[in-house]
Amino acid sequence: MLLPVLPVRAEAPAVASPGAWVEPETASVIETLRTRLLAGPSATAVLEAWCAERGLSEDPRLVARRVSAADKPLTAIQRQRLGLGPDEAVRYRRVRLTCGAYVLSEADNWYVPSRLTPGMNATLDTTETPFGRVVRLLGPTRRNLGVRTIWEPKAGYPPALTEALFAVEAVLSTAEGVPFCEVAETYTGAVLAQGRP
Repeated sequence: MLLPVLPVRAEAPAVASPGAWVEPETASVIETLRTRLLAGPSATAVLEAWCAERGLSEDPRLVARRVSAADKPLTAIQRQRLGLGPDEAVRYRRVRLTCGAYVLSEADNWYVPSRLTPGMNATLDTTETPFGRVVRLLGPTRRNLGVRTIWEPKAGYPPALTEALFAVEAVLSTAEGVPFCEVAETYTGAVLAQGRP
């Protein structure tokens, strides 16, 4: 279960041990990204800026690699959050968001096709364009439902590139306040990388 969105402050251990400097530094970088994601209207835009800032790829634009996965039906609560009728269609999309060679996050995405334009739906069906870039003309806002910490700092041992760090759930709405998407995002240790591999 995700916890309510609350600011988290990473503190250095009271007693330092060999290599302990890695812990507060790593925790600080994670908290910086998490704060930006929770404050921004688009995870895609935040991650692309992060990718450019840390030099992860010559081209910092994200690519959404589709993951073959069984459909995950929305729960009754999720349908209520999206303001859906009992028979209103929803599409499910699972992707890995990559920047160059790095997989920065995995995301489950439930969206209401009738609330997007035909062109947006076609782009989502036929390309690897990230969802946030596809729907940017809707002027989306993002309401965070919760954030969950997965990786806990261990002195001297930063997380592996593929290790899950934290997860965020959010609802996206149009500029007019109409909800059209719910996302569940898990961010990986690759966000801590610097430079191209």
